Amino acid sequence: MPAHVAESDSTPDPTGTADPTDPTGATDPADPLAHERAHLAASRAALRGMREDVQALDIRDVTANWVNAAVLQSQIDDRIKALADLSHTPLFFGRLDYLHAVGGELAEGADGERFYIGRRHVHDAAGDPMVIDWRAPVSQPYYQASRTNPQDVGLRRRFGYTGGELTAYEDEHLTDPAEAEHTSRLLQAEIERPRVGPMRDIVATIQPEQDEIVRSGLGGTVCVQGGPGTGKTAVGLHRVAYLLYAHRERLARTGTLVIGPNRSFLHYIEQVLPALGELEVKQATVDDLVRTGVEVRGEDEAATAVVKGDARMAEVLRRAIRSHVTAPVEPVVVVRGSRRWRVPAYEIQEMVDELLARDMRYGAAHEALPQRIAHAVLVRMEEAGEAPDDRVQNSVARNPAVKAAVKAIWPAVDPAKVVLRLLSDAEFLAAHAGGLLSDEEQKRLLWAKPARSVKSAKWSAADAVLIDEAGDLVARTHSLGHVVLDEAQDLSPMQYRAVGRRCSTGSATVLGDLAQGTTPWSTESWGEALFHLGKADAVVEELTAGFRVPREVIAYASRLLPAISPGLAAVESVRESPGSLAVREVAGGADELDAAVVAACEESLRHEGSIGLIAADARIPVLGAALEAAGHAYLAPGEETNAESRLTLVPASLAKGLEYDYVVLDEPAAVVAGEPDERTGLRRLYVALTRAVSGLIVLHAAPLPEALAQA
Repeated sequence: MPAHVAESDSTPDPTGTADPTDPTGATDPADPLAHERAHLAASRAALRGMREDVQALDIRDVTANWVNAAVLQSQIDDRIKALADLSHTPLFFGRLDYLHAVGGELAEGADGERFYIGRRHVHDAAGDPMVIDWRAPVSQPYYQASRTNPQDVGLRRRFGYTGGELTAYEDEHLTDPAEAEHTSRLLQAEIERPRVGPMRDIVATIQPEQDEIVRSGLGGTVCVQGGPGTGKTAVGLHRVAYLLYAHRERLARTGTLVIGPNRSFLHYIEQVLPALGELEVKQATVDDLVRTGVEVRGEDEAATAVVKGDARMAEVLRRAIRSHVTAPVEPVVVVRGSRRWRVPAYEIQEMVDELLARDMRYGAAHEALPQRIAHAVLVRMEEAGEAPDDRVQNSVARNPAVKAAVKAIWPAVDPAKVVLRLLSDAEFLAAHAGGLLSDEEQKRLLWAKPARSVKSAKWSAADAVLIDEAGDLVARTHSLGHVVLDEAQDLSPMQYRAVGRRCSTGSATVLGDLAQGTTPWSTESWGEALFHLGKADAVVEELTAGFRVPREVIAYASRLLPAISPGLAAVESVRESPGSLAVREVAGGADELDAAVVAACEESLRHEGSIGLIAADARIPVLGAALEAAGHAYLAPGEETNAESRLTLVPASLAKGLEYDYVVLDEPAAVVAGEPDERTGLRRLYVALTRAVSGLIVLHAAPLPEALAQA
């Protein structure tokens, strides 16, 4: 048992009763909870004071012009937002009592230092800290300290909250040999707290193995393999928050980006970073990144998309781009005044060969060639006794004869037009895919009805990735400082390359689960994925402890692992919840199954928290109609749940990354059948089975898939 656990069911006095400046709580030794509430009230008051100080800033006398004023005012506005006190978000969730002074010596007989650990730094009017940011080095022992390695921590205190008010605390005396080890009841309660609304942060519950990943340095890329419920998404988001804390100036210049699988997922996670005070991190899907120049209106067959997503397409595109370079056939003659300067064709060919050998971006070489020709003219001018300067070279580079030669030898290229020609012109494709793609693969790429123009083409999502690759061959893609890539197992090699371009000079956090790969092109290994990403030297970490999915549910879903991802370790859930799984066979036809599903939803709605009804995409309209007929309103994935509307109808294709307190899963066989092949279908089913936090009801009229039915 812990050394001390205290709870209160009474409504706390928000103003507090103890002296909040007293570091020992001696003002009321019989009621430590009152002292902690007083510190919370004082911290909130200090945060208000910090916000008011920023709001009161007068920048009129410190800005030179309206541009400076606008930039500074924007920074002030962001700071005001970051200092907002969210009533439902506790300012601190823990306390550390150190045995000695941190970074210094104590006077004889003095107590060690005490720090309250929270989501942001709060200081009083004198500048003394009231709450320490969870990302600060002094806070790390809150997550890492243990009885075997107390890290100079005498006491670790966890706080429990109800509705934003402090109602309980729990102590661990890490250096007391008489105190037995225990599982924190408050920690377990926070992990299991019902989920209504978007995803929330996990700063109060980060585990030691998660904390090590969160605090890993900016210089390297980290790949996290984690099964359902291991917290990999939360770890990735908290790593961004940590990196922004530790390297704020650098990342403010270079930028950060979170990439998710779809808009519903991004909407679900969008409040995590703002809750931690980070407002500037952008979010996008891979499709968002590459759809900058064309409108995606078409869709590929799975086999065609697999070929378009293959890494070999990068070389096909490189060959197609470079094929626009032609050999010079005549000299360039530049007329300046009464003089004519001649650069022979063989010399221009040497320039072209040198640029090709350097493997420069096509566009950069297009810009360099006229300067090379101009420089050759300047050499001749100098040999003739003239003294030209840089202005003369730039003038020669713009000479009509030079421009005409460059246009003929190294013409400008439109990436979309190159891809259009590859997909429309069999001879052009064969010329550049020879030795790379088979005849059958080339046939899959060619459009049955070639488009007349870039605008009229019915581009697919895979086509947009090809255009993005071609665009990078012409002009370098801007690189960010750090990119988080979630659900990474579902990307094709060409999509990995598209993401890798966005962090070519930065680092990345790659998150995923090989067992949840549900695209025909999903990766088989992280080594392969990281190679295509351009981060082959990344460190791969594995999270195997599950904190979200109950043990009974994850064990049931793990029956599928031998069929979908042989050799992958099953998640070991720390949550034992008897009765959390129910598998029910429904006798009769479709009407009976629909009625049973509605009844299961009603059963789940009697519990507190969010409810997800997950079904094969083709079943969604039918189940939606059944719910409406029974008088139940429902939400779509991504729409925010609340106390009045807690039921979400989820197509299986959009379930990945989402979680609900209770899940009703309709007809597993239909989920499997909705995919192009059995393995992908079983992986989709594995995802659907692992979305529940507290309870799962599986309903089926058709036989269960063999891999699932086997004990």
